[in-house]
Order: sequence, then structure tokens, then C-alpha cells
Amino acid sequence: MGVFDAIGSEGHEEVVFGSDAVSGLKTIIAIHSTALGPALGGTRFYPYGTEEEALADVLRLSKAMTSKASAAGLDLGGGKAVIIGDPGEMKSERLWRAYGRIVDSLQGRYITAEDIGTDASDMEMIRHETRWVVGIPVAEGGSGDPSPATARGLMRAIGAMAENTWGDRDISSKHFAIQGVGKVGRDLVRRLTKFGAKVTIADVFGPSVDFVVNEYGATAVDPADILAVECDVLSPCGMGGIINPTSIASLRTKAIVGAANNQLESDKDADRLAEDGVVYCPDFVVNSGGLINVWEEMRGYEEDRAAHNIDKIDALTKRILTEAAKNEETPLVAAQRLASERVHRIGQLRLFRRGGDDRN
Repeated sequence: MGVFDAIGSEGHEEVVFGSDAVSGLKTIIAIHSTALGPALGGTRFYPYGTEEEALADVLRLSKAMTSKASAAGLDLGGGKAVIIGDPGEMKSERLWRAYGRIVDSLQGRYITAEDIGTDASDMEMIRHETRWVVGIPVAEGGSGDPSPATARGLMRAIGAMAENTWGDRDISSKHFAIQGVGKVGRDLVRRLTKFGAKVTIADVFGPSVDFVVNEYGATAVDPADILAVECDVLSPCGMGGIINPTSIASLRTKAIVGAANNQLESDKDADRLAEDGVVYCPDFVVNSGGLINVWEEMRGYEEDRAAHNIDKIDALTKRILTEAAKNEETPLVAAQRLASERVHRIGQLRLFRRGGDDRN
């Protein structure tokens, strides 16, 4: 498939390729939709095997951001960026400032934030070259690391799922299997163990595993075994595409509620989960806490207000699960319909032009 076929097949508006030979920067920024507002999405720094793999990932991720922002009720579009390479070896002031200039060239159509391989200090470096960046350090007036906000939203979604599925929000007797204990997964373990839940974890990065086991008393298993752990809730908090026909056959969980983007290899996997009696809470709904948190930064960050809006993920999750049951459809279909309808319904208001400097 050619580049334009790949872009056009999912309705993307724009894809930008940028490079800087001095720093080694190779980046792709994908803007899926600006129907509701500027496209906001994090920058993922990852050692992709090929440029084609990086392009496919940024296209998938940016499309998911459109749904995430819309479902959360935000006036934002969907976008994402990837930088190809090892963040442990390549990060430098030159790279971030070169990247910042590429972001700035889009004149606010894309707003960046942190993602896998990036953090708040990286965002501060980018801000030297552009104002279109959020998630900067708290000391600099920003909202800081959005990971705790994502974990907070996940907890709200878990509560809604538990009440809807089991009639009780008490998770003290439940067993959670968490794949990936990076920034979000680690904070999720902290929150779950605080309520007395049993937690089994796995991660390819040994130090993270050791910390979570020692700090929170979690049980660790080999990463290859985590999806097959018998548990009440599986929470994917790493890379996407892990729920597929092969993994579904080995699942021994009652529900999936996780932070990873694009957990399903294809939408058909939602049907397969439903056939097996597994409740799947759509990832772009339950992991939107981080997006909500950085969005609050755009209008003057206030922690209490951000927390209040993140907690709305509870009602949203319950609404989607309820509608799915009522319409005899999967939660994924219900969530996609909700997000799509809002994009079309509210996006049409852009036809009513305002004066002055409004460019939306």
C-alpha cells in the first residue's frame, strides 16, 4: 500500500515527515481530524523496526485520538507523532528543538504532549521552539506527568465496569493482571493495592518489575504468560495490538480495562471477546484521563477541576456498557458510535464562521 493509500483509507487530513541529520531526528506527525478542534496527541519515541511500521503506528494512534477526544467531550481533534529511534540514546537539546520547530510549522493544527519514551522535561525542551505543547513540568506552570491522571481515569472505569457487571464496586476480592508497569501501570498498581486487590504484573523492563513487587507486594510473571493469567480483570498498559485471535484463545479473564492504546488488533476482536463472555471496555474511553488532564492545561491548569473532569470517565463507561447491552452490541460499537456522532454533529458548527482570529 502506498503512502497516500494508507493516509486516505482512514480519512487522515495531513501527515508530516520531518528530519534533522545533525541530531538524527526522524519523525512523523499524523493529523487525523480537526473537526472538533486542534489535533492533540502525544509524541511516542520508539525504536521501530522499519519506517513503514512507524507510519502504520502513527496513523492508528492518531485516529484513536479523534475518538478519544470526542468521546470525552473535548473540543479537540485527533493527532499523534512518532520519533524513530532509541530514546535512551538519542535524546538531545538539538533533537527536541528541531522537533519543536516541525511542530510549530503546523501553526497549532497539532499540539503535542508526552507518550511512551517521552516525559515532561522533554516537553519543556520542545517549548523553547513552539507554544503548541502541553504536559510541561508543574514548576513551569504546566500539568506535569499525565500518567497519574490516566491511572485515575482507569480506576473510575474499573469501578463502573464492576458495578455494571457484578453489581458491586468493591474490588478487594478481585484479581488484576497488569501487562506493563511503566508510568501508568505502576500508578494503577498503587491504586489497586490500596483497595486490597490482588495484583499480578509483567514487564520486559526488570527494574520496573522489581520496584512494583517490592513497593506494592505484586506478584510477577514472565511477560509471555501475563495474558493467560486467571484473573477478574486484565489491564493492558503497554503497547497495542495484543488482543488478537491467538491471545484471546488463551485469555482467562472476565474483563479487560487497560491504558494501552489500540489494544485490539482489529475491531473483530471485540466480537470474539463478547462471544467468550469477556467484558471489553474500549481503551479510547477508559484511558482518556491523561488527555483530559493536559487539555485542562490549555485553559489554565487547575488540579481539582482536572480531577473532576477525569472522574466523568466513570459515568461515560457505565453509559457505554449500558447502551451496548440494550442494543445487543459490543461496547466498542457503542463507544465508536458515540464518538463518531459527536464529531459529525458538533464538527458541523465549523461551517458557521466566526470573525477575528478564529481559524478553527
